[in-house]
Amino acid sequence: MQYRTIGSTTVSAIGLGAMPLSIEGRPDEARAIATVHAAVDAGITLIDTADSYHWHADETGHNELLVARALARYGGDTSDVLVATKGGRGRPGDGNWTVTGTPEHLKHAAEASAKRLGVEAIGLYQLHKPDPAVPWADSVGALRELLDAGTIRAAGISNVDAGQIREAHAMLGHGLVSVQNQYSPAVRDSEPELRLSMQLGLAFLPWSPLGGISRSSLDGPSGPTSTGTAFHHIAAEHGVSPQQITLAWLLARSPTTIPVPGASRPASVHDSARAAELKLSEAEVSRLEATRQTNANA
Repeated sequence: MQYRTIGSTTVSAIGLGAMPLSIEGRPDEARAIATVHAAVDAGITLIDTADSYHWHADETGHNELLVARALARYGGDTSDVLVATKGGRGRPGDGNWTVTGTPEHLKHAAEASAKRLGVEAIGLYQLHKPDPAVPWADSVGALRELLDAGTIRAAGISNVDAGQIREAHAMLGHGLVSVQNQYSPAVRDSEPELRLSMQLGLAFLPWSPLGGISRSSLDGPSGPTSTGTAFHHIAAEHGVSPQQITLAWLLARSPTTIPVPGASRPASVHDSARAAELKLSEAEVSRLEATRQTNANA
């Protein structure tokens, strides 16, 4: 396993996105616990969760509680595992997602998350999404208050643009350590945010990092997509899964990038973790980058 840093904390270069363990289609608890244990066994020391990762309306914090139980039942030392959680979104139980970024909500949500995780202070607390009904400075100000109160040790922001990153960085200084945006072979809109994060020394945590490389995505309206086929071709050359190639490519995008692929099976976790061992050549990275230009010009 390779390691990178989030603020002053060293974590594995590949994280575990725990959301699939609690939302629609989730596995039974035994398999969910086994998936978290497999992650720790594989050397993964970053687990990403949120209070809104649940299915039904009355189970806020389902994923946080599950992760806490899994770590408590692990047979070895888990003191080096950073559990990063988020606040500011909700799920009313009808499949939709809500956004609430008021300072009052975020502060209460963080305190509740700390209790569910069984910690005195949350290692990394992320504002899940900007609330268009609340001034950004007000939401970020709540993170400042949580840092000052010791409720959280470090702050992150998610689903943000470059301007919001700069404003949060100005307000939080070294307290801001990470940005989590969607970024994958299929969705590269956050390229400016990735580059800015690198410039500011912030960890960039791509969510849904495997988008665009499943076999079902290979055939677009005009035939096979160059993005999907390129990742599959290079995977075949290495004798590994396309998922591993994708994660290795993301690691090559920036020294501050730490992908957090979701998983609901131990086998998926082990496959993702092995991506940290892969070293893509400059030529291979160029081939994968070329797919972006091909798709943009199509």
